[in-house]
Amino acid sequence: MDVRIGIVQSIKELDIELPADADRDKVLADVEVALAKEGSILWLTDRKGRRVGVPAGKVAYIEVDAPASDRRVGFGVS
Repeated sequence: MDVRIGIVQSIKELDIELPADADRDKVLADVEVALAKEGSILWLTDRKGRRVGVPAGKVAYIEVDAPASDRRVGFGVS
């Protein structure tokens, strides 16, 4: 699962690749908790085990990939 985080006053965004077994709902809950508390830091651990911390006050937006079951491949009509 990929998480993209836009940073206030920065043209770059952080792209963090989480482990394949990461729980999407838990990640979203952790994001909401971190953003709700003033002065907190959002911590995420990527596939390689590196911890990435982002001050919640500097987050402009967060984009989380759709679950793998919602992804479609091909040209099928739904």
